[in-house]
Amino acid sequence: MSIPQAITEMITLADGREITLETGKLAKQADGSVVVKMGGTMLLATVVASKEARDGVDFLPLTVDYREKFYAGGKIPGNFFRREARPSDQEILTMRLVDRVLRPLFPEDFHAEVQVMISLISYDGQSIPDDLAGLAASAAIAITDIPFNGPMSEVRVVRINGELSINPKLEDLKIADLDIMVGATKDSIVMVEGEMKEISEAEMLEAIQFAHVEIKKQVEAQERLAEKVGKSLPKREYSHENHDEAIREKVWKETYDKVYEVAKTPSGKEERGEKFKAVLAEFLAQYVEHPEELERVTPFAKVYYHDVEKEAMRQMIINDKIRLDGRDPETIRPIWSEIDYLPGAHGSAIFTRGETQSLTAVTLGSVKDANMVDSVMINYDERFFLHYNFPPFSTGEARPLRGTSRREVGHGNLAQRALANMIPEENPYTIRIVSDILESNGSSSMATVCAGTLALMDAGIQITKPVSGIAMGLVTDVKTGKFTVLSDILGDEDHLGDMDFKVTGTADGITACQMDIKIQGLSMDIMEKALLQARNGRLHILDKLNETISAPREDVKPHAPKMVMMEISKDFIGAVIGPGGKIIQQMQKDTDTVIAIEEVGEIGRIEISGVSREKINEAIARINEITFVPVIGEVYQGRVVKVMDFGAFVAIAKGTEGLLHISEIEWARLDKVPYNEGDQVEVKFMGYDDRKKMKLSRKVLLPRPPRPEQKPREEGQGRPEGQNRPDRPARPEGQGRPDRPARPEGNVNPEGQDQPGEHKPLNEA
Repeated sequence: MSIPQAITEMITLADGREITLETGKLAKQADGSVVVKMGGTMLLATVVASKEARDGVDFLPLTVDYREKFYAGGKIPGNFFRREARPSDQEILTMRLVDRVLRPLFPEDFHAEVQVMISLISYDGQSIPDDLAGLAASAAIAITDIPFNGPMSEVRVVRINGELSINPKLEDLKIADLDIMVGATKDSIVMVEGEMKEISEAEMLEAIQFAHVEIKKQVEAQERLAEKVGKSLPKREYSHENHDEAIREKVWKETYDKVYEVAKTPSGKEERGEKFKAVLAEFLAQYVEHPEELERVTPFAKVYYHDVEKEAMRQMIINDKIRLDGRDPETIRPIWSEIDYLPGAHGSAIFTRGETQSLTAVTLGSVKDANMVDSVMINYDERFFLHYNFPPFSTGEARPLRGTSRREVGHGNLAQRALANMIPEENPYTIRIVSDILESNGSSSMATVCAGTLALMDAGIQITKPVSGIAMGLVTDVKTGKFTVLSDILGDEDHLGDMDFKVTGTADGITACQMDIKIQGLSMDIMEKALLQARNGRLHILDKLNETISAPREDVKPHAPKMVMMEISKDFIGAVIGPGGKIIQQMQKDTDTVIAIEEVGEIGRIEISGVSREKINEAIARINEITFVPVIGEVYQGRVVKVMDFGAFVAIAKGTEGLLHISEIEWARLDKVPYNEGDQVEVKFMGYDDRKKMKLSRKVLLPRPPRPEQKPREEGQGRPEGQNRPDRPARPEGQGRPDRPARPEGNVNPEGQDQPGEHKPLNEA
C-alpha cells in the first residue's frame, strides 16, 4: 500500500517563518483532520460532529480538548503512572482559548454534538504550541461539511523593545512587556486574553489590530485548503429545532410590555428573577384548563419568552439608559471591603461589590511550598499562584461538586496574571492566594483581583502598586446602529449582552485583560470607548481599595513565617546538609525553621524560614559556623582553647583555630603567655604560613610604643668629613652596597613598605 499524498497549504509570517497545513494523511475516519507544523512543532487536530442532535438538547454540546503528549518533547511524564493523566492547568487554559472563539461561530440552532481534539505530537523547544491550537482546530472544521461561520484563527502578539511580533519563540516571552492571544475571523475580533506591564489603552488597541492583520492571512490559507479538499461548500443540512410562529407571536404580544416594566423597575437579582417567572407563569395560566395544550405550548413559550426577556432588557438599556438594578451605564455598584478578617491566615480580605463577594486569603511559604509545573515545554517551580473557587451556593444553587472546573481554572489564571507583575523580584516568599466566591452576580474574577490586592497588602507583601479590575459589557442594536457600553456588568447583562470585557490594571496602565465578543463587526471605536470607560471604573475602584488600606503593612504578621536568604560557596553545600541530610535536619528541628538549599552556578542559595526571628538568627549562626572562611585582615573575637610555651591556640569560629604566637601578643617581649583556656581575646587574621597554618596577631591591634631616642654624638667624636672607616674600602661614587638592593632615591622608608614588626595582610582588597 502506497503512502497517501497529503494536501498542503502554506502560511508565511512577516519574519520568514512558515506554517504548514496538511490533511489527507492522518486520522482519515474523523470528519476533519489537519496537521499544523511550524519548525519542529506539530499539532494534530480532529473534529467529529454527530449527524443529529439528541432529544431535548437546545444548546451546542461542543467539547474542545487539548493534550500535550510528553513524547513530543522527548520526555517521560513525571507522575507515578508515567503516562499522561488529567489535563494540566496550561492545557485547560488552551482548551478555553479555542472554545471561546469556536463556540459563537456555530449556528445558534445547531445542536449536534461536536468534539474537537487537538494533540501536541512534536515540540522543537522554540515554537509555542498553543499559538497554533486555534488555527489547527479551525482548519480541521473548515475542511468538513459541518455548519460553521468560520474559519477563524488565533495568534499570540508580543511586544519586545517597542516592536510588535506574532507567535514569538518561547525564550522571547521572558522579555516581552505585552503578551496577548487574539482570536478572530476575517471580519471580526472574537476573543482577546493576556497580560501586560501597565500599557495604555491605545497600545492595547494597536496590538489587537496588528494581530487581526495576520489572522486574515491565516483564514485565507484555510479557505484555500478547503477548496483543495473540495469541502468549502455546501455544508450539511440539519433541522434541530421545531418552531410554532403562532405561539411566538402570542408570547411576544402578551409578555413584552410586562417584561419591560419589570426590567425598568430596579430590583435585586433574586427579586427580579421571581418577577420574570411570574410573567411567564401568568401567560401559561390560560392553558391550565387544557392540559394537552399546556404540554404542547410550554416548551415553545419558554424559548420565545427568553427572547422577549433579552430584547426588552436590551432596548431598555439602549433607549432609556437604565439598567436592571437602576444604574446608568457608567455607575459602579456600591463597594465595601475589609482586611484582616481571618486571624489565622497570613493575610486576608473581603471585597464586596453589589451582589458579588470574594473572601480571599494569602498564605506565605518557603521554596519547598512552590507549585511544581511539569509540562512538555517547561519545568519550573512557581512561587506565586492563585486559586479561585466558585461553590454552587454563591448563586443560590444546589448542584454536585465535580472537582475544579475549567471556568475556575480560567478565572483564577486571569486574576493571577493581573497581580503577578506587581510582586517584587526580591520577594523571598512562595505566595498562594485563594479566592472563595461567596456571592456572585457579575465579574467574580475581578472581585478576586481587588480582594487579592487587599490581602497581599494585609499580609505585608510589598507589592509595587495596587491593582483593581472591572468587567465591561456592551449592548448594540444592529438595525439602528445604537450601542451602549456598560461598566461593572451584572450576570444578566453578561448573558444578554454582546461583550464581556474584563480589564485589570494599576493607576498607570493595564496589567491583564479577557474579552469575549458575541457579535460580528465590532468596531475599534466601540472597543476604544469600552477601554476608556473601563479605565475610569478601575480608578474609582482603586480609590475604594485605598480607603481600606493605602499601602502594604511594613512587616508580615507575627504568626507569619519570616524569611532570610543567604549565600554560601557551593563547596560548603554538602557540609551544611551532612551525610544523609543529618546536619540540616537536626538544625531545622533545633531551630524550628525550614531550610532549603539550591545550587545556582558557583554559589549555594539558602532560604531560611520560621515564625521566630531569634530562631532564624540561630540557624544563620549555625550555618555561618559550618561555612566560616576567615578573611585576611579581618578582626575576630576569639577564645583561647590551648596554651603552649610558644603561644596560644585561639578559636575564631567553631572548628577554626590558629596560633597566636607569643611574639604577636604584645609589642613588648614576653616570657610567658598571659592567657588561660577559655579567655576571650581579640585577634587579627594575618594569613597562612608556609605550612598553611593560620597566623593570628593581637599586637597589631594595639598602639605601637614610641622608639627610644638616640643620644646625639658629641662634637669631635665623628669621623673627619669625607673620611671612610679605615677597615672598609671606599665605594665608587653612586654605588651602594653590593649585598643590598638600592632604596628608591630620596625615600628612606617608601610609602607602603612594612615597618619593622608589622605584618601586611595577604590578599587584602
